[in-house]
Amino acid sequence: MSDDPILTVRDVQVSFPVGGLRKRDAILGVAGVSFDVRRGETFALVGESGSGKTTLARAVNGLQAISNGEITFEGQRIDGLDRKSMKPVRKRMSMMFQDPVGSLSPRMTVGDLVTEPFRIHGIEGRNLRDEAARLLSLVGLPTDFVSRFPHQLSGGQARRVGVARAIALDPALIIADEPTAGLDVSVQGEVLNLLNDLRERLGLAMMIITHNLHVVHHVADRTAVMYLGRFVEAGDTEEVFGAPRHPYTAALLSANPEPDPDKTHDRITLPAEVPSLLARPPGCEFHTRCPWAQPACSAKAPTPTQEGTRAVACHFPLEPGARPPTQSESAA
Repeated sequence: MSDDPILTVRDVQVSFPVGGLRKRDAILGVAGVSFDVRRGETFALVGESGSGKTTLARAVNGLQAISNGEITFEGQRIDGLDRKSMKPVRKRMSMMFQDPVGSLSPRMTVGDLVTEPFRIHGIEGRNLRDEAARLLSLVGLPTDFVSRFPHQLSGGQARRVGVARAIALDPALIIADEPTAGLDVSVQGEVLNLLNDLRERLGLAMMIITHNLHVVHHVADRTAVMYLGRFVEAGDTEEVFGAPRHPYTAALLSANPEPDPDKTHDRITLPAEVPSLLARPPGCEFHTRCPWAQPACSAKAPTPTQEGTRAVACHFPLEPGARPPTQSESAA
């Protein structure tokens, strides 16, 4: 892995109009985030549904316009590029969508699906049948799958076809949205091992979007945790998982315990629902659900602070092993 960033995102905002076209009639789906993805690393975005992680991924890939900020890929500023100008960028930055079967055209064979990127980008001089066989071999599928249709595939096989399609043009970065969604646990492990293997063999960088933190733990070098379109904690994955400093990170981890029968797990239950983007809470936006919230949390938004490789946006970062206060302690 290189320290040289292949992707740089700075202060990116994504807004959506609500009830009109005036600027004030808008909500922020992504509220100003910054990060880098280095060559050869896996960077993960995690959070609950509605946290803004997929919107951010679509913005990086040019599928969603940004309202502020900058996105640079391989040294080129790409935010604001039109569809024609983005086309060569997408040869180097491919995206895997969430539904492994639904993202594949039911009318195309596997061979046509994995070689379609060559046709879309007008790449000639290739024997597409040979390319299909090569790509299927890279993802661990028999070459006779070229004649199958998506409905003849299992979820795991369909995901492998999606991976083969994503690597067809030798990209530098793959953006994978929920790469293990809808798959059995054993198949999830196979897909994660495949992604790790391809990253090492092909020198890829990967950006993974998921709500499953234990998927992240096994594949990501660095992790950013999103809440209401902002990063609340970001840093080296081992540090974030080993001792979460933000209460939201701790709650997400407690909801996805490791399957170790020798360990006891204290689940952190988050009261209330995720607030609406139309009515963001004042101060720290997580304070309405935070078991550790104090009066200061509702008064002022926290400024992210750097702790080694990790950034945390919390007025009162957790100590290792912290447990939520009891009701009597909260009342006191």
